[in-house]
Order: sequence, then C-alpha cells, then structure tokens
Amino acid sequence: MPGSLGTSASLSLRLGQALFSSASLFFMSVGVEFYSYSAFCYLVTIMGLVIPWSFTLAIVDVYSLFVECPFHQPGIMMIIAVGDWVLSMLSLAAACSTVGVVDLLVDIDGSNCAPKLCGRYQLSAAMAFLSWFLTAISSFVNLWLLASL
Repeated sequence: MPGSLGTSASLSLRLGQALFSSASLFFMSVGVEFYSYSAFCYLVTIMGLVIPWSFTLAIVDVYSLFVECPFHQPGIMMIIAVGDWVLSMLSLAAACSTVGVVDLLVDIDGSNCAPKLCGRYQLSAAMAFLSWFLTAISSFVNLWLLASL
C-alpha cells in the first residue's frame, strides 16, 4: 500500500514531516523569544518530538527499501500507527494554539507583536500545519494497513 512503512511514499512523507517540523522549530526559535507564551513553548516541544520520530522512521524506510522487505508485523505496525496518531493530534493542537495566540497578538492593535515577529510566528504555525497534514496521512495509511493485516 502506498505510504505504508517501508515504501518510497512513506519515505517522502517522513522526510516532509521532518522538513516542515524543522522549519517550524527554526522559525519559532531563532532570534525570537518564544518562551513568553506557553502555546509557543508547546509548539517547540511537539516539533522537537516529531523531528526524531520522523527521522527514525525515515531511516527504517530507507533500510526497508534497500533490503526490499517492508516491516508489516502487527506489533511494529501498532506502535507506529499509535505513535503517528498521537503525534498527529499533538501537532494539530500545537499549531492551532499557536495560531490562536498569534491572532490574539495581531488583533490587539499590533502593539504586542512587531510585524516581523508576528510574521515568523505565523510562518512557524503554517509549517506546523503542513507537518501535521503529512503526519495525519501517515497515521491514516498505517491504521488502514494495520486493520488489513
């Protein structure tokens, strides 16, 4: 099944997750005082969890592609499906809370948020949403595969 663990589609999804999560983390934390708001700290924490998860599964995908033997054991697939699902929900919550805080900062006369600063926050949230979207796809594909095993 395209997108399941051990396929090139899964590798693309994992690399996309890692890329967008890294970009979100980068835009939130470089030169920005994100620790002033708990929603921003939450986003940084969750993106910090998504990056190693995605890279680890990308390595598993590369190994599976080279060996030409995908991992379709129910125990492994259950762990991956649950991990993807949990990180997907946490990523969505982090992205939504970040957007809510940024919207609040912008709506209060813009006095609490410089345009350049708010732009970085918004860009970070957009990257988090893209990461969430790819994680959700991985989660659904792996849940579907798990149900068919």
